Amino acid sequence: MAKELITEIKIKANPAQVWAVLTDFSSYPAWNPLIKSLTGDVKVGNTIIARLEPPKASGMTFKPKVLVFEANKKFVWLGHLFIKGLFDGEHSFELIDNLDGTTTFIQSEKFEGILIPLFKKMLDVNTKEGFESMNKALKERVENL
Repeated sequence: MAKELITEIKIKANPAQVWAVLTDFSSYPAWNPLIKSLTGDVKVGNTIIARLEPPKASGMTFKPKVLVFEANKKFVWLGHLFIKGLFDGEHSFELIDNLDGTTTFIQSEKFEGILIPLFKKMLDVNTKEGFESMNKALKERVENL
């Protein structure tokens, strides 16, 4: 079973400016309504620790593996609930340079695993709302620097 969520927002800043805020993980508690903390050495192949708190849902701390970390372009991790195959999520942050001084920020996640049907409503409502609230908060923070 698989499911994908995709959200995006246009930010009035270049990709380097957006990337600087997105990767300033120590400031997440001050502005990020979804990802309350992200710690560890963020490099491809490394495991990091992320604390997510979607709106109106229980928070979760997990240890995803960094798959992509390409400056000013893309950051992807893969996390698992307990063991691989139950509920896996490949979370992606992508920055598209619109070549007009703006950046399209795309936040998405591909979910796979046998527990997906049990979490469908939470994903469609709480998780998507969390993505959208983070996108808006990132836009506000970047544009007000």
